[in-house]
Amino acid sequence: MIDQNELPYLRRCVELARQALEEGDEPFGSVLVSGDGKVLAEDHNRVASGDRTRHPEFALARWSAENLTPEERAAATVYTSGEHCPMCAAAHAWVGLGRIVYATSSEQLSAWLGELGVPPPPVRTLPINEVAPGVTVEGPVPELAEEVHELHRRFHGGRPTSV
Repeated sequence: MIDQNELPYLRRCVELARQALEEGDEPFGSVLVSGDGKVLAEDHNRVASGDRTRHPEFALARWSAENLTPEERAAATVYTSGEHCPMCAAAHAWVGLGRIVYATSSEQLSAWLGELGVPPPPVRTLPINEVAPGVTVEGPVPELAEEVHELHRRFHGGRPTSV
């Protein structure tokens, strides 16, 4: 269970996911926070460019490798609107980042996309710890699930559930 003081970071991730959607991209957003609670960097999906590796979690892993010491990376937390894909989980572990907290799980996303008739991605989804067993992972956070679900519904052309 996450500390309620962490919800603002996750809410920012959802705002970044909404920004990605408004820019025509898939709705994912992430925030990198230092061990003392300072927001260090943030990003949202940029895969609409044609480069399917431009996930925010991957960008934050690269940013941290270029800008933080190994100790600072280990103390940091990545907050994200959706659980890391295998590529992002591997990048996270390779650069030595600390904890991951996600609002919604890959399992939830797979179910939502299935309901919308979206074909599965070319890479199988796996829980983060199957890819990066040493990373502390927390999520999903139920109070954000419907908001994230709605963003994915909008992106994939599903009917909204609220007015």
